[in-house]
Amino acid sequence: MVIPAQLRQRAGLSAGAEVELTEDEVGIRLTRVAPGPRLVKIGARLVARPTAAAASRPAVDVAALVEEERNRWP
Repeated sequence: MVIPAQLRQRAGLSAGAEVELTEDEVGIRLTRVAPGPRLVKIGARLVARPTAAAASRPAVDVAALVEEERNRWP
């Protein structure tokens, strides 16, 4: 399956990334599979810490994604 580079970048997909395909009412949905966080107790609080190595986590500019999505609609 070929996914255009711009979409791969937006989704944070890199070579070897695991994806899951599901079918819904609209069509086929592609979802990036990411390991869930682990809960670590710090003081009296539970804090979610990533289980994936920092180098394997995509750098995502959330503000840019929100702005891009806003600009898609008139």
